[in-house]
Amino acid sequence: MNRMIRFIKAIILVVATMSLCVIIFNHGKGYYDDYMREYKGTYTEDGVDVDVVIPDGASVKKIASILKDEGLIKYENAFVKRVQNEGYAGKLKAGTYTLNTGMNTLQMMEAMSPTIEYELPIATLVIPEGFTIDMIAERCEEQGICSYTEFINAIKSVTTVDFPYLADVPSNANVKYKLEGYIFPATYDIYESTTPESLVAWMLETFDYYYSGELEARATELGYSSYDVITRASIVEREAKVAEERPIIAGVINNRLAIDMPLQMCPTVLYPLTDGRYDQSQVLYEDLELDSPYNTYKYSGLPVGPICNPGVACIEAVLYPEDHTYYYYHVGNEEEGTHIFTETYEEHVDTQIIGGPNGVPAEGDEGSEE
Repeated sequence: MNRMIRFIKAIILVVATMSLCVIIFNHGKGYYDDYMREYKGTYTEDGVDVDVVIPDGASVKKIASILKDEGLIKYENAFVKRVQNEGYAGKLKAGTYTLNTGMNTLQMMEAMSPTIEYELPIATLVIPEGFTIDMIAERCEEQGICSYTEFINAIKSVTTVDFPYLADVPSNANVKYKLEGYIFPATYDIYESTTPESLVAWMLETFDYYYSGELEARATELGYSSYDVITRASIVEREAKVAEERPIIAGVINNRLAIDMPLQMCPTVLYPLTDGRYDQSQVLYEDLELDSPYNTYKYSGLPVGPICNPGVACIEAVLYPEDHTYYYYHVGNEEEGTHIFTETYEEHVDTQIIGGPNGVPAEGDEGSEE
């Protein structure tokens, strides 16, 4: 009798477990189907009209939040990613729109981009990896997109409400621009309707698009904020000339910081020395005494903030650095831009060509403007 009871209980447990698995599977499949509909779906359903107000200067994340609050979408992240993938970044317009709960997200984007079918790019803005905000502002003025001052004012007008990840910037950081490092290097189409504010928002949204998923998870695993990552990556960007050396230089930074050794890297002097323009190619002995929180010859640890806007490759190098025992490096082949890496200062000195152009036995060299 007891065996029969145990057998029945076992059967009940198996059935209950299988039922639970079916429920979990159906729930997971339902979530996946809903998410993919918003991320990639092109079909429509019957729905109800909803009037939506998109305020001036609203970021894609803000727009996604509004759509979710109005019951038009379920997954903000799916909407944000689709905006990038479908080429609508920087093209969603402020205004009042009548959307329908049965629309797919692509139709919603089309509705909120009323001029996209007729508006063609009037210019292309190329932002190379390693450019600073000042260099970008100057390029905008050179191309007639906006004035230097208008771009800088747009940079200064952005708040953490618009882009929550900017909260990673320390509130007391004595930096030139709180957005330095977050302005993503890429190629941007410029339209007649492009404003300095919409351009800056587009650049920040592009950073948010690329710095997500695996990269963000890896940063959390290492205990880094986005600010830590881009500060380190900005040094790598200005130091590394060849791709294979990026993770090596990131490893040098880690090794020096681990033993409280000064970084002493030239770009951290050139950034404040040239007012963010990198229009000086050499660092002189007297320059090393520049009193700036960016100067890693004068102050220990990382500079107070990013010294340029790094690309994905340098961000990845920081998140996946090479594990080695190098503490020093200097230019090995000027034409190729390669470095010689060494473990000790004696090796570092022995491998240098005595009497270089600036006479400074620096561990790194400044980056190029591209």
